[in-house]
Amino acid sequence: MKFRTHLSSEINESLSGHEVVIAGWVHSKRDLGGKKFLIIRDKDGLIQVVISKDDPEELVNRFYELTHESVVSIRGIVKMDPRAPSGYEIVPKDIMVHSVAKAPLPLDVSGKVKADLDTRLRERPLDLRRDESRAIFKIISVAVKAIREELYSSGFIEVFTPKIIASATEGGAALFPVIYFGKEAFLAQSPQLYKELLAGAFERVFEIAPAWRAEESDTPYHLSEFISVDIEMAFANYEDVMEVLEKVIFRVIKNVDEECSKELKLLNHKLPQVRLPFKRFKYVDVIETLGKRGTNVGKAVDISTPELRMFSREVDEEIYFITEWPSELRPFYTRPCSDNPEYSESFDLIYGFLEIASGSSRIHEKELLISRLKEKGLNPENFNYFLKWFDYGIPPHAGWGMGLNRLALMICGRSNVREVTLFPRDKKRLEP
Repeated sequence: MKFRTHLSSEINESLSGHEVVIAGWVHSKRDLGGKKFLIIRDKDGLIQVVISKDDPEELVNRFYELTHESVVSIRGIVKMDPRAPSGYEIVPKDIMVHSVAKAPLPLDVSGKVKADLDTRLRERPLDLRRDESRAIFKIISVAVKAIREELYSSGFIEVFTPKIIASATEGGAALFPVIYFGKEAFLAQSPQLYKELLAGAFERVFEIAPAWRAEESDTPYHLSEFISVDIEMAFANYEDVMEVLEKVIFRVIKNVDEECSKELKLLNHKLPQVRLPFKRFKYVDVIETLGKRGTNVGKAVDISTPELRMFSREVDEEIYFITEWPSELRPFYTRPCSDNPEYSESFDLIYGFLEIASGSSRIHEKELLISRLKEKGLNPENFNYFLKWFDYGIPPHAGWGMGLNRLALMICGRSNVREVTLFPRDKKRLEP
C-alpha cells in the first residue's frame, strides 16, 4: 500500500466510488455499535472513515486498537454522504498503522479540553497539531511569502549575515555570550552594521533571520530569540524606506486576507482595512496629545504600550507611523534632522497598540559616526571593523527592522507573542 494517494482536501465528487489511500492522525473515534467512525486529520483538514459491523473482523479490531493521535494510512472507497464532516467518507479496505500513540495524551489536540499557555508550550509538538495552532502558522507562512515577494519586486536581494559576532552591534549589554574557539563571541542582536555595509555593495538588501536579545523583559511581547525582517537601501532616506515598509504591510494584509480566510475565521479574527499611505505623526505631536489626555509623558522618553493604546484610540488609526524621535533615544547610526539635531530622521511603525518595526536614515559620514559613538558613550575603536569601510565610498542609505513575531501577533489576533512562535525562547524556557 502507498502511504497516501490523496489529501483530505482532494477528496471530491469526481472520486466517488474510486479507491484512494488517505493518511494522517486519528483525530477522534466514535463507536455506535453497528457503525464505528474514525476521523482522520491531515495537513488540510478532516476526513471520516466508517467501519460497519459487516466489515472484516481485522478492521473492527484495528478500530479498537487505535488511540487518539495514532498515525495511519487507510485504503478504501470514497462515498458521498452529506452527514460526513466534509460531505464524503471512506469505506476502508485496509488500515496500515504507522505509529500507535501513547494514552492518555498530555494535551487534548481536538480542543475539547482547554489548556493554559504554559501547558501548551510544554507540550508544544502536540499543541502544534491543534487547528488553531496550524491556522496561525499557515498565516505566518503566507505573510513571509508576501514580504519576500514585495521586496524582490522592489529590486531587493536576499542576504544572510553572520550570527556569531565579535562585539555588540549597537552597544548595550543585552547580549548572549558564546565560546568561539576559546574566545568570547556573541549572538547577533541585529544584522544592522552588516546590512549597512552590504547596501554599499548591492544597494538594496533584505534578510529574514533569527536575532537574540538578552533582555530582562518578561512581557507578552518580548522574546529572547525572535525572527527579524530587515532591509537596507542605498540612495534613500527614512521617507523612502517608510514607503517600502507600508507596501510590505499592505501586501501582507492583502495576501493573508485572500489566502487565509478559513484560518482567520477559525481564529475569529478580522484584519483591518488599510489604505496607503499610512498616516504619519511626529513624536512631539504624539507626546503633546498624550499630555492633553493626562498622561505624564516627558520629553525624550519612550512611549509605552498602554500609551500607544491610548494614542491609537485617540487618532482612530489601526496602523500608523510615529516619526522624528529624539536623537538620544536612537542608536548611534541614526541620522539627526539637519534643521534640529535634537531629533532624528527615524520612525516606528505602530500596529494597533504595538511597535512592530523601527527604522531611520543612517549616517554615512565617518566623522559624524565617530562623534555619535562618543555621544553614546561608546568607544569608536571597538567599531573599527565597521567604520573603516566608510573611507571607501558608502552612499547615503536608510533601513528598518521588523519583528516578525510581533507582526504575526497582530495579524493572527493573539494576545501573547509565544502563541505565534513555534518554540519560544524566553527567561523561563529553553526547551522543547
